Amino acid sequence: MAYNFHFDPVELPPAAKELRQEVRAFLKEEIAAGSFDPHSGRASNEQARAFARKVGARGWIGMTWPKQYGGHERSHLERYVVTEEMLAHHAPTRSYSTADRQSGPVILRYGQEPIKQEILPRIASGELCFCIGLSEPNSGSDVFAASTRATRTDGGWLVNGRKIWTSNAHNADYMIALLRTSAPTKENRRHGLTQFLIACKSKGITIRPIINQTGGHDFNEVFFDDVFVPDLHMIGEVDMAWKQATDELAYERSGPDRWTETLSVFTEFLRTAGPEPDDRTAEGIGREVAHLATLRRMSLSVAGMLQAGKTPAVEAAVVKDLGTNWEQALPNQVRLMAPERGDSTPDSNDDRYEQALRYTTLIAPKLTIQGGTREVLRGIIARGLGLR
Repeated sequence: MAYNFHFDPVELPPAAKELRQEVRAFLKEEIAAGSFDPHSGRASNEQARAFARKVGARGWIGMTWPKQYGGHERSHLERYVVTEEMLAHHAPTRSYSTADRQSGPVILRYGQEPIKQEILPRIASGELCFCIGLSEPNSGSDVFAASTRATRTDGGWLVNGRKIWTSNAHNADYMIALLRTSAPTKENRRHGLTQFLIACKSKGITIRPIINQTGGHDFNEVFFDDVFVPDLHMIGEVDMAWKQATDELAYERSGPDRWTETLSVFTEFLRTAGPEPDDRTAEGIGREVAHLATLRRMSLSVAGMLQAGKTPAVEAAVVKDLGTNWEQALPNQVRLMAPERGDSTPDSNDDRYEQALRYTTLIAPKLTIQGGTREVLRGIIARGLGLR
């Protein structure tokens, strides 16, 4: 049966609009206090950790979770507003964003009760940093071809193998890893995978940096050599993690972080273009704003579906595919719109624009890979449409 897409318009409730003003005021205070500089690039791990604790104290991590686990039982739309404002101000959220966005919800839904009671409140307070162990060498973008193995032993499991492109593993406290626990079946090649909560400081783990084109250290290769993981840290059912991993990616793929990573080059270009750009520039700006507004409406609609208790995996894949293609193309689109400057001395806006253009051009290639390649996403969409 073919899938019917639903991207119904969503109106933010008054509570979300009030919260937006509260978040903006908080961020303005933090910038003024020197907690982070929205124009200077990425904050240090220490700055990001300190910022996470402040955000946790405000109740803005684990916002939708039950209060018994440190959450605040607020709406997905309120959480969306907080995420959007953090991204718009280039706040240093990387210490908590993965745990808040996807790891926490997976533990909440599938984790064993003692783990939920121990881990979730520490995430909500901004104490814990998570990474995701999915991709592996030689498996391309096929998550379900994972070969890193977890083998039963007394009281738990021994993990051997490696993961690659693991964002922020060098700063993380925990990883949720997708591991091979038995062979796939002829009927279901996704069978045989199980998720585990692994402490990143465990004996037998080696983390090696992968430096990206900007010279930054985001990615890592993670090696497991007889790493012991207790039974209590298994998440969900043995051999049945493929459904959990699919649900998890719905959280990862649909948020505003999937169409805002290169937005800084556009905002800096708008500063240089001024309030009265020429007709050609105005036309180009209007085209990009139309794309941006559409993506935001679609992304907000997915947040509304999550609020309604749905798991919009296909809609999330559409948002991610369209969003990352747009943000990947944006630096070059802006470069083509920008007028030639000649030999005039650049002002501070020009400097900020050039820095943003350089940075976003270098990070653009990764955008359609992280969180699922366009080929994988279009396979999900085709399956949802009944085409495969």
